[in-house]
Amino acid sequence: MGVEATIESRFRPDFPRSPSMSSLPTSPSSAAALPPIAFIGGGNMASAILGGLIRQGLPPAAVEVVEPFEEARARLAREFGVAAQSAAGPALSRCALVVWAVKPQSFAEAAAAVGAQARDSLHLSVAAGIPSASIARWLGTEAVVRAMPNTPALVGQGMTGLFARAGVPAAGRDLVERVLRPTGELLWVDAEKALDAVTALSGSGPAYVFYFIEAMTEAGIEMGLPPEQAQRLAVGTFAGASALARSSDEAPALLRARVTSKGGTTYAALQSMEAAEVKVRFKTAIRAAEQRAMELAAEFGRG
Repeated sequence: MGVEATIESRFRPDFPRSPSMSSLPTSPSSAAALPPIAFIGGGNMASAILGGLIRQGLPPAAVEVVEPFEEARARLAREFGVAAQSAAGPALSRCALVVWAVKPQSFAEAAAAVGAQARDSLHLSVAAGIPSASIARWLGTEAVVRAMPNTPALVGQGMTGLFARAGVPAAGRDLVERVLRPTGELLWVDAEKALDAVTALSGSGPAYVFYFIEAMTEAGIEMGLPPEQAQRLAVGTFAGASALARSSDEAPALLRARVTSKGGTTYAALQSMEAAEVKVRFKTAIRAAEQRAMELAAEFGRG
């Protein structure tokens, strides 16, 4: 049986360990009907995904988690009622989807220890920087999806870029979407190389936002505002502007122009930014992140 046929079979009604994908509701609240899922690694991103699924009805018993650190296992049990294991066991073979949430430098070793028990599963990697070709080689399967999430996934407001190898069937893509949907928005890219840009733009993006919030807060304090008020104003401004940009059909440049009266306060600030080439330098910084993403892919993809 070929790889694609094998993966599809995990979702057929006659497969004893997983319900039919075609029979599952498409609502985000259908987590209770998901097939068994495994997580290799139980850190922040795994917790964001797992927590969202459990809040939407996924039984903790339907999840297998392999987490080598005792403190992390205790946290998973306390927060989600999940009995994580220190090493992979036979139960892993029943899982239709394996989510890889390990550190990039540990992936190859973890795959060697786990891969044989989940060769017929669909594999979803949220590990940064590792090319899908390397993951497929380490796991011995083409059924691999790469995801590039960001930290707002922890509060269900994330932005995740996704790439699927050719061996992933439509049912596999659907399963990945339903597993990740509680973390926020999802965006499929056709070429894996685009994930480097996704990494630079949205993967690292929250840090840029925090950087500007930090700068605005410091400016507010320097102008005499109490620190808590300055931070509240800065955070609220970013949240409100983002909500407006999301809900509007107008381009951000036009939204900016609408609140910029020549000779006014906003105009003075933007003129100062233009004189300092803030936009040019910011775009250069994002390209530096993209370049580093490509370098890490080359580094972590060896082996």
